[in-house]
Amino acid sequence: MSEAVVPHKVEERGPRADAPGWFKRALDSDLFYSFRRSKITMVAAAVTLLFFLVAILASVLSVQNPFDPAQLQLMNSRISPLWTSDGQSPFLLGTDEQGRDVLSAILYGMRISLLVGVLGVVFSGAIGILLGLTAGYFGGAVDGLIMRIADVQLSFPAILIALLINGIAKSVFGNKLDEMSMLAVLVFAIGLSFWVQYARTVRGSVMVEKNKDYVAAAQLIGLPAPVIMLRHVLPNTMGPILVIATINLALAIITEATLSFLGSGMPETMPSLGTLIRIGNNYLFAGEWWIVAFPGIALAALILSINLLGDWLRDALNPKLR
Repeated sequence: MSEAVVPHKVEERGPRADAPGWFKRALDSDLFYSFRRSKITMVAAAVTLLFFLVAILASVLSVQNPFDPAQLQLMNSRISPLWTSDGQSPFLLGTDEQGRDVLSAILYGMRISLLVGVLGVVFSGAIGILLGLTAGYFGGAVDGLIMRIADVQLSFPAILIALLINGIAKSVFGNKLDEMSMLAVLVFAIGLSFWVQYARTVRGSVMVEKNKDYVAAAQLIGLPAPVIMLRHVLPNTMGPILVIATINLALAIITEATLSFLGSGMPETMPSLGTLIRIGNNYLFAGEWWIVAFPGIALAALILSINLLGDWLRDALNPKLR
């Protein structure tokens, strides 16, 4: 007599209970191991994070709002730093010619500089990634046209392109440009100045990825080209994009500071670090060195820390150096 066959119960597959979470996997990754080994990178990351935090909390940490004329008093103008013989509390880093606390102005100026830099990187990255994906995936005449435009733009310095766009905006709109409009113009100018690196890098990565089997399989099942590019090809090109974005953040901030120093950037009613340096430069030889020195030190420290992070990220994501 044959034995009854008991059907085997197939258990549903799900996430393992003992599987490490994303945070544990991140801590165990080669990238985080490389980060922990580099003390300079850890210091640069801490400094960068500190700058972002104080910029976000500027309204809480500042003794006054440097954008509010009602909080400025001319009787407190040109006070030297607190540790000098003429220093007064609560002006730790002194005041400028308008009675504006230099430390408060730096915190608010840091917010403007970081805001323009981050938005400029996002805008330039969006343009460059889209054009790079299009050029690399379709190739042919589309690729040739986009790359020739990129080659022409590379023949001009980025700061010159940004100055040209700013000049056109000011000549068209004139006095209609308020603080927020000027910020938008700077973001637009920076975005159009730095998209080429993204486009060329993404194009090269896409030309390698599009010949792989997973792209051919996606094409066989009838997925449209935008879905293939954004959902399947783009994630495999994120490493170089992150490196470019980090380095370009420093370039965007220094470009904005240069434009503001030249008088083509943020106005004095909403100053960035570059605007503060331009204001303080007028009083450098009059003995009020702190008005220009401390914004300059803050800008230099910010750019240096971001560049160190970008250099580490480039080496950490380079498979030849692992």
